[in-house]
Amino acid sequence: MYAVIKTGGKQYRVAAGEKIKVEQIAADVGQEVVIEQVLAVGSGADLKVGAPWVAGASVTAKVLAQGKHDKVRIFKMRRRKHYQKHGGHRQTFTELQISSING
Repeated sequence: MYAVIKTGGKQYRVAAGEKIKVEQIAADVGQEVVIEQVLAVGSGADLKVGAPWVAGASVTAKVLAQGKHDKVRIFKMRRRKHYQKHGGHRQTFTELQISSING
């Protein structure tokens, strides 16, 4: 059984037991999180698609970690203009382990 969920403005295809990294969710490590924005639930050839959400469907996940991805280097330059700018960005994430899919 699998589900397509929406969190952090992105969509993920998940199954029970999988680990995924999503945009940061305000939850403590070890806490159970219920995601109710389920777009589709499938099992073999059977597929339920919501409009936009599947009624009564939810995904339960356990928070494994909170962290930051590797730094993305940003370098801006205008040739012959004596302009160089350095910067960087580290996106935060929440690592989830999918416990169960209901629906």
